Amino acid sequence: MIHNREAEQSVIGSVLLKGDLIKDVTLREEHFYEARHRLIYQAMRKIDQVGDPVNLVTVTTELYKRIKEVGGVSYLSNLAQSIPSTESLKHHQRLVLDSYRNRKTMEQASRYINDPTEETLDTLMSRLEDYRAEGRVREEQTTYEALKEIAGEITNPPADGMTGFATGYSEVDDMTGGSQRGDLIILAGRPSMGKTAFALNLAAHHCKSGGTVHLFSLEMGRKSLLKRMLSCEAEINGQKWRSMNFSHDDYVHCLEAMGEVSDWQLHIHEHERTVTDIRARVRQSIKKEEVSQPLIIIDYLQLMATTGRYERRDLEIGAMTRELKQLARELDVPIILLSQLSRGVEQRKDKRPMMADLRESGNIEQDADVIGFFYREDYYNREANDNEEVEFLLSKQRNGPVGSVRLRFMKEYGKFVGTHKIVNNKEDI
Repeated sequence: MIHNREAEQSVIGSVLLKGDLIKDVTLREEHFYEARHRLIYQAMRKIDQVGDPVNLVTVTTELYKRIKEVGGVSYLSNLAQSIPSTESLKHHQRLVLDSYRNRKTMEQASRYINDPTEETLDTLMSRLEDYRAEGRVREEQTTYEALKEIAGEITNPPADGMTGFATGYSEVDDMTGGSQRGDLIILAGRPSMGKTAFALNLAAHHCKSGGTVHLFSLEMGRKSLLKRMLSCEAEINGQKWRSMNFSHDDYVHCLEAMGEVSDWQLHIHEHERTVTDIRARVRQSIKKEEVSQPLIIIDYLQLMATTGRYERRDLEIGAMTRELKQLARELDVPIILLSQLSRGVEQRKDKRPMMADLRESGNIEQDADVIGFFYREDYYNREANDNEEVEFLLSKQRNGPVGSVRLRFMKEYGKFVGTHKIVNNKEDI
C-alpha cells in the first residue's frame, strides 16, 4: 500500500487530542502522502519547537489563511473526535512509514525502468538501502542491560584472552586484543609494501579458526588471490605460477593446501564496488550463517565507488569510510580496509608513514578505530641487511596502545611471521 489515509488521520488526530504526543512522533513531514496532512503536521512541529502546546486552537492559529487548504476547522475537529484511544499511535505511525517506503521504492524503480543505466541502478540500490534503514526499528539496550553484559564479560573472560578475532600474530594481538567487532581497521602502505599479503594472511588465520571471511577484491581476480594464498599455505615461490615450473614437492604441497582452503568459509567477491553492494552481499550471508564469526576485508579503499556526487575526491573518500564504519557497527563485524598512501612519504628522509600520508585522507583518521602502516627498509634501500623485516606501525587505536611490531615477511611465499618482539610501545591518549 502506497497511501494509508486512515493511519495518517489517526496520527494527526491523536496529537490534536493529546498534544504532548508530538514528542513521541518520529515521522517527518514528507512521510505523509496527503498534502493537507503534511501541512497540518508542519504546523504542529512549528508550534512544538517554540514551546507552545499543540491543540486544535494553536494549530488553527498557526495555519491561519491556509486553514481552508486542510479542510477547515471542521476537518481538524473531526480528526480529534474520531480517536477512541491514543494507544495505537505507535502502530499507526509505523503504517504511515511503511506506505512512505513503498511509495518511494516504486518511484525509484520506475526511474530505473525508464532509464536503465548503471548510474540509475546504483542510485536505486542505494535508495533501497536508505529506505530499509529508515523503516527499521532498533530496540535500544538499557544501561542496566549493558552493565549486565560487561559484568558477564569480566566474570567469564575468554580463555585465550582475546576479546576480538585473533590475527595470528601474538605481538599484534597483545596490543589490540584481536580484530574487534564493530571496528573499522585501516591497513595502509605504499604499493608492493605487503598490505594485500598481510590481509590474506589474516583471512587464512581467521578461516582456520572456524570463522567466515568476505574478501572484496577490487584489484585482483579470484584465481590470482587464491594462487597467492596457496603459495603462502604450501610455501611455494609465487614466481612459479608464471612458468608453472613446479617440482614434485611443490605439486604435492599445493594439492594438500587446496584441500585445506576448499574447506574454509572464504567468500571472494570481485564485482561489488560500493558500500551498498557490500552491505547487501554480506547481510545475505550473515542471515544464512548465524554462527559464522564474519570478518570483512576490502582491497582497497581508493578503488571503491560511491553512488552520490561529490565536489572533491577527499569528500567522496570520507563518505565511504563513514558508511563503512556505520556498516561495521550495524553488522557487528570487524571491517579491515586496505588503503594506499600518498607519494608525500617518498619526499621525507624518514619514510616511515604517518596518518597524514593517508591518500585523500578526508575523514579516514576520524572514522577508523585502528590504523596500521607497513614499512620495509628494503623497499627504499635494496642493500639493507635484513631484507625480510617489516615494521607494522600501529599509529592509532581508539581503545588501546599504539606502537611498532616487527614482523618477518617471506616475500617469495607472501607469508608474514612474527618475531616475538615489540618496540616503541606507548599508550594512546
